[in-house]
Amino acid sequence: MVTGQRGRPRSFDRDAALDKAMTAFWERGYEATSIADLTASIGIGAPSLYAAFGDKRKLFGEVVAVYGSRYADFVGVAFAEEPTARAALGRILREAAEIYTDPAHPPGCMVISAAVNTTSDEVAEALRERRNANLELFESRIRADVATGALPADTDARALARYVGAVLQGMSQQSRDGASREELAAVAERALLAWPAS
Repeated sequence: MVTGQRGRPRSFDRDAALDKAMTAFWERGYEATSIADLTASIGIGAPSLYAAFGDKRKLFGEVVAVYGSRYADFVGVAFAEEPTARAALGRILREAAEIYTDPAHPPGCMVISAAVNTTSDEVAEALRERRNANLELFESRIRADVATGALPADTDARALARYVGAVLQGMSQQSRDGASREELAAVAERALLAWPAS
């Protein structure tokens, strides 16, 4: 006898959904990624997306957190493992050349590229805060090296930190424009030539 019992719906895989949403935001940016793009990427309807994540802004916040732990943690690791600011920032630039051009995911840095042309002040500010936190980390480490004599006393820590940040942001954009890992690695090495002599 055939019963009218329906099978249980497949469980919702939140991690997989976040991965797919991250790819969409990374490829298109926050502004250009619509709810329709997200539902198509994740494979759920709009009501399910809102039920699971709240709204596009909240979903993006979760995506940025996942991105940070998975693709941007190389910055913290370099600072934890390297003895000087130059060693840490040199490693960060070299690893960025690899990560930004890895064919396993969209090119560049999502935190840098996702805010381009966004009309959401909230999104722009959140991403700006993340980027500025990195600059503060760079500057703090550079100042520590000045204090220990690893860098000259007249080193402009703020300017040097911003210089490294500008190089990283430029590398991200150039990877999106098609620059290869080797080309960006060469940029990283060239950038380090501007480092003050100890």
